[in-house]
Amino acid sequence: MGIPVDADEKRRRAEDKRAGVFADELAKLQRAEAKLAAKKTRLLADAYALTLEQRSRIGSASSRERDMPLRSMALELGMAVRVNDRSMQSQMHDAHELIELFPQTMEALSEGRVTRAHAQVIQDAGRVIEDATDRAAFERIVLVEAERQTVPRTKKYAIQRAAVLDPRPIQERHDKAIRERRVWVTDLDDTLSALTIVGGNVYIHGAYNRLTGQGTEIKTVDREKRRAHAAAKAEAEKAGGNGAAFGVGGGDGEGDGGGSRDDDRAAAENAEPWFDDRSLDEIRCDLALDMLLAGSPVIDPTDPATGGLGAIRAEVQMTIPITTLTGVTNSGAELNGVTPVDPETARRMAGTARVWERVMTDPISGVVTAVDRYQLHPSQTRYLNARDVTCRTPGCRRPAKLCHIDHSKDFALGGPSCNDNLCNECARHHTLKHATNWHVEQLPGGVLKFTSPGGKTYDSHPPSRVAFVPTDDGELTVAPF
Repeated sequence: MGIPVDADEKRRRAEDKRAGVFADELAKLQRAEAKLAAKKTRLLADAYALTLEQRSRIGSASSRERDMPLRSMALELGMAVRVNDRSMQSQMHDAHELIELFPQTMEALSEGRVTRAHAQVIQDAGRVIEDATDRAAFERIVLVEAERQTVPRTKKYAIQRAAVLDPRPIQERHDKAIRERRVWVTDLDDTLSALTIVGGNVYIHGAYNRLTGQGTEIKTVDREKRRAHAAAKAEAEKAGGNGAAFGVGGGDGEGDGGGSRDDDRAAAENAEPWFDDRSLDEIRCDLALDMLLAGSPVIDPTDPATGGLGAIRAEVQMTIPITTLTGVTNSGAELNGVTPVDPETARRMAGTARVWERVMTDPISGVVTAVDRYQLHPSQTRYLNARDVTCRTPGCRRPAKLCHIDHSKDFALGGPSCNDNLCNECARHHTLKHATNWHVEQLPGGVLKFTSPGGKTYDSHPPSRVAFVPTDDGELTVAPF
């Protein structure tokens, strides 16, 4: 005899099933959008090709006159769909380039296996690869990632792969790009303006990290202040209301006015103290402007004996190939598992590093196999941070060092605290997993299988890493993964 199911459980199961139906329909619509985007791309590429034919028939050597067919076509198409002609001209060029240089990506787009946004990041990253054979290999490898990952993760991986095949060394690219650093102001609505600083990624990430550390310290001080006030208030109420703990003085209010002064003093002592209600983003902004305008934070609620906010220094985390560190190769490093760093900056930062970690990866798959460090630290945390890099929920890029370490099988249900049962989950997705019927299963190679309440499964692969392996002639080449 079956176990009876109550009405609430039936409703929950029905709603979970509907969520799966929604997911299927959304996936169908996205594939249809991709196929439609492929048709639009072909149309724009055909229009661009026609302008090239028209240009070839112009005998004038004037570049302005030879550009007229393209400008005219861009204006014609732009006006038809209410798009600026300069933007339309860029779209036409990108469409022509995608079809001519990235046929595998175009095929994947036509079949609905990737979105136009995925195709764009592959195109943007791969256009620096001059050799057609290398570019085709780049496409083939990155498309595997694109078909299972979000656009941001695909972009990161595509940039890594393209950097290896780019004929220009990363140091040369960095030296050229760093000359584009600048600062500008953009006026926004409601009396706000944005100050944008474009500079070296190590310094920008370091500045943001320091602002975050200072802001977090301010929030910590404010929390302690609130707790102390609440405790004092509770003690006063326990003692009988407006007791001495909250400074209510005596006096009959006659004579020289001493009673009035006591009442004023009692009112001041009973007043609610000022608390900092700013969000962390607001505090970061205020601190940045304070230090730019005055050289230091104007208000520092921390303990001056420990150095205050000024004692907080920037910290960044970089992954540096040993071949780069020793000067054998000039491949770049990686900052916070997200952005590349030029080798010169990486070596300079390594020379002043307080903490060293050795990360061993599989030479073929690039998956982290072990982590070692001499300084005492939970080894499992080091391993998981190196393997996962970010929150492992598909689509999330929250850095692993800001995530929770979660038991895929709950510890309370017998799940072991071993690496094969642990992964990084940000607070949002960690909470969601425990509060709903999402399940995570650990597969070999660090792959996680997420199962939704509606029964749909989604794989989360650990971030691929670009690795170098020795060749027969003693040189180094890219691992074939």
